[in-house]
Amino acid sequence: MPTRNQLDRNIRKRRVRRPRLWALGGAPQRRGVIYKLAIMTPRKPNSAKRKIAKIRLLFNNKKVFANIPGIGHNLHEYSVVIVRGGSAKDLPGVNYTLVRGLLDFTFREHFDRVKSRSKYGIKKKDLYS
Repeated sequence: MPTRNQLDRNIRKRRVRRPRLWALGGAPQRRGVIYKLAIMTPRKPNSAKRKIAKIRLLFNNKKVFANIPGIGHNLHEYSVVIVRGGSAKDLPGVNYTLVRGLLDFTFREHFDRVKSRSKYGIKKKDLYS
């Protein structure tokens, strides 16, 4: 327990909490430019080739790794994309995800997806046609 004199000299400092998604600056999404596409292998016990993109955010020029969701994509260098939070659980250091169906990331998957459509930019299939 500090004495009164010690508290007068050294005021207790509050612990500074860094936001988990520090690169987004408190916003839900940000625009960025892809400067490199890469393939990463996940941690044990999973095994795959996950597609990721290295992105430079336009509002603060910070560089982050982002997961490319879904099956297949049409991205290349200098594509403009929207980045949101949400990490790929088995890819260390990949804490962001790209949003499908916006800006240059408009590629649609080639099969009928029924669940999680909004995450992958798939329009609702008309049941009566």
